[in-house]
Amino acid sequence: MTTNLRINGKRLWDSIMAMAKIGATAGGGSHRLALSDEDKQGRDLFAEWCIAEGCTITVDRMGNMFARRAGKDNSRNPVAMGSHLDTQPYGGKFDGVYGVLSGLEVVRTLNEQNIVTDAPLEIINWTNEEGARFAPAMLASGVFTGHHDLEFALSRTATDNGAELAAELDRIGYAGDVICGNRPYTAYLEPHIEQGPILEREGKMVGVVTDAQGFRWYNISFIGQAAHTGSTPMVGRKNALLGAAKVIQAVDEIAKKYAPDGRGTVGGQFQVAPPSRNIIPGKVDFTVDFRHPNADTIAAMDAALREVCQQVAAEIGLELQFEQISYSPPTPFDVNCIAAVEKAVQMLGYPYQRILSGAGHDACHIAKVSPTSMIFVPCKDGISHNEAESSKKEDLEAGCNVLLHAVLELAGI
Repeated sequence: MTTNLRINGKRLWDSIMAMAKIGATAGGGSHRLALSDEDKQGRDLFAEWCIAEGCTITVDRMGNMFARRAGKDNSRNPVAMGSHLDTQPYGGKFDGVYGVLSGLEVVRTLNEQNIVTDAPLEIINWTNEEGARFAPAMLASGVFTGHHDLEFALSRTATDNGAELAAELDRIGYAGDVICGNRPYTAYLEPHIEQGPILEREGKMVGVVTDAQGFRWYNISFIGQAAHTGSTPMVGRKNALLGAAKVIQAVDEIAKKYAPDGRGTVGGQFQVAPPSRNIIPGKVDFTVDFRHPNADTIAAMDAALREVCQQVAAEIGLELQFEQISYSPPTPFDVNCIAAVEKAVQMLGYPYQRILSGAGHDACHIAKVSPTSMIFVPCKDGISHNEAESSKKEDLEAGCNVLLHAVLELAGI
C-alpha cells in the first residue's frame, strides 16, 4: 500500500535552495538566463543529482534534458514530470525550478522505498522556457511539438551578446545529437508556483489546473525622423515615441475591453533612439503581450492592435514594423491527467480548487502531443518573475506529494 507514502519536504526545499545559489542575486532571487554560464552550472548539478539516483540522461538538439528512471516494463511510454531551470533576469527561486526538482524528489522517494513503477519515469528540463535571453518563450518545447522549426530556433540570437542559440548550446556543452521530439509519453505533469494571487487568497494549498489561457507576443517598431527638439516645430514632427505612447494606452484599453480575463502589457524590452534628451526620437522598438482564455477573443484583441498601430503610423507619419513572434492558443488539459491529480489531492486531504493558468508554460506545448496537466501551489502575494518571489515549504511539499501520487496512478505499480 502506498497511500501513506510522502516525499521528503526538507530535502525538496534544500535542493531548491542549492539550485538558487547558482546565479544568486543580492535581492534574494536568481539570475540564471538560458544557456548562460549559470544555466550550465544548474544543468550540471541537476544531471549529477539524477545520475546519483540511477537515472540515464539524454540531451536533444535543443538542449532539452531527459532523466529516465527505468520501469518494470520499459517498452511502455514513460510518465514525465518537469519544467525548466532557466530564470528571468533577476527572477525568483521557484519559477520552473520547483517543477524540475519536484520530479527529482519523486524519484528519490521511490528509490528510498524500493518502489518500481510499471512504466518508466522521466524528469525533463526544457531549454529557454522564459524567453528572456532568446525569444520567443517556451522555445525548445515548441520545437519538440513541431510548433517551431528547429532551424528557426537554433538561429535565435541572445539579447545580451547577439550569439546564436546553436552556438551557445555548443559553448556550454549541451548541444545534444538526439532528435527534438518523437518521444511519446503516457502523461506529462508539470508542477509550478501559481504566479498569481488566487490560491493564496482562497486559502488553498493546491491548484488542479484544467486549462491555460492563450497568448500572443509582438515586436513592434515605429520609425520616424530624429530632429532637434528646440528648432523643429510641433507641427510636422515624426516623433516615434509619441506613436509608441499612443499604442501603450491602446493596449491597456483593449485588454480592459475584454475584462475580466483580458491581459495586455507593453513589456520592459523598450528601446528609444537616439538616446538624447534634445533629439526627437526617430525610432522606438517595443514589445506587446496579449492574453485571454478564449481563442476568438484573443483574435479580436490582435485585430484591434493591428488597426491602432496602422492608424497611429498614418496619423504621425511613421513607418510601422509589426511582427507577431509567438502565438500559444488557449489549451485545455487532459481529463484523465486532471482526474489523476484531483484523485491524489483528495486522497491526501489538502484544500484545493480547480484553476486556470494565466501564464504560459511548456505544458501548453506538450499538451498538443501528450496527455498533460499541471499542479499549482501558492506563491506569496502572487508575485513571480521577481526576486521577491516566495512560496511556503509546506505548500511546495503538498504539491510534490500530489505529483507523487498522480504519477503512481498514471505509471502503475
